[in-house]
Amino acid sequence: MTSYAVINPATGETVKTYDAISDAELTAAIAAADDAHTWSRSISVEERAALVRRVAELHLERRQELADIIVREMGKPMEQALGEVDFSADIYAYYADNATDLLKDEAINLLAGEGSALIRRSSLGVLLGIMPWNFPYYQVARFAGPNLIIGNTILLKHAEQCPESAAAIAQIMLDAGFPEGAYTNLYASHDQIATVIADKRVQGVSLTGSERAGAAIAEIAGRNLKKVVLELGGSDPFILLSTDDLDETVGAAVAARLDNNGQACNAAKRFIVIEELYQPFLDKFTAAIAAVELGDPTKDGTGLGPLSSAKATETLTEQVARAVAQGATLVTGGTSEGNFFAGTVLTDVVPGSDAFHEEFFGPVAQIFSVPDEAAAVALANNTPFGLGSYVFTTDPEQALRVADGIEAGMVFINLVGADGAELPFGGVKRSGSGRELGHFGADEFVNKKMIRIG
Repeated sequence: MTSYAVINPATGETVKTYDAISDAELTAAIAAADDAHTWSRSISVEERAALVRRVAELHLERRQELADIIVREMGKPMEQALGEVDFSADIYAYYADNATDLLKDEAINLLAGEGSALIRRSSLGVLLGIMPWNFPYYQVARFAGPNLIIGNTILLKHAEQCPESAAAIAQIMLDAGFPEGAYTNLYASHDQIATVIADKRVQGVSLTGSERAGAAIAEIAGRNLKKVVLELGGSDPFILLSTDDLDETVGAAVAARLDNNGQACNAAKRFIVIEELYQPFLDKFTAAIAAVELGDPTKDGTGLGPLSSAKATETLTEQVARAVAQGATLVTGGTSEGNFFAGTVLTDVVPGSDAFHEEFFGPVAQIFSVPDEAAAVALANNTPFGLGSYVFTTDPEQALRVADGIEAGMVFINLVGADGAELPFGGVKRSGSGRELGHFGADEFVNKKMIRIG
């Protein structure tokens, strides 16, 4: 049976356990979501936007309380936890502010015949969201925000280690004025989730998680002819070809690797450096990583908190050991105390080794030297993933040329940490399909109805 519990990764303490939903309760939840869709279609987009705007306001009003919860649940440093709450509020506010524009009619220029034609956007119905533990509020916001605006209703299965934040979000939805069924938190098992996807009232599913989870959910959704959006893993390249300020670039690289204790799908994980900059970059990056202080995630100034769980620590420890056994050089780190894992740098990771194609979900960086731009792009693309990427160069033409060559859903040039509510998020290859955020995210679970008028 699936076990929902808050287990503080910093201490190992089981703070609270939560009862899983019964089959009868699950059946009632699906029915309530279907009923709420009837309500949602009956009100205007402006009314739905007002409710979502209140969701944004409540995130800010409960900012500290919400941040405290996810620090307990998954060890995120407090400053970053507060930042996640703020960003989630920004996402809800973005969709509230742009609701009318996102759902406005779109005229079609006819090639022949008289009259006119247009696309009118409307809701599909009940949607299932399956969300991970690493960004408990942000992941939900980028799925729920646009779909509540559209008029879809939400069944949300959060990660087993995030039951408290899951409940907090559900309470915010109710307090904002959404009726029962418009947004429902499910403490459901994997078998129950298969039942939800198969239900004829459920029109689509969005999952953020591992490749394995994505494949399993896509298979069930495919058998039941349901639309699916997948945001899966990543091993994002950070390509350094030239710089006017190496210290600043190294600072950006460290931030890109260590955000969220290194547990982000779109974190920079493979650092691909032009050979003339390789050694100075390696020296400075290693020193900077080693200097980051591990500590209590509730305290100000903590750079690295614990990994999310004992299982996460065990997995990362085994990956690093296996990488070294297969020829990689451990430059620094590779050690842990409890769930606190030191910032780690690996070099000499070669094609054919496990580490070359795996995602390291924690503060582990791989650094490579390349002779030229072409080699950098080729190495960047030599991965099963294609989520995000980072390019640092002083040559604007080179920047766009490299961006064109990278097989990824997102490219950031000369900056990191620049995600925005208006910017589409998603990947290609084994990093998934579909997009979230921006107007692309609002167009995934929509009936784009063509209306032809004679």
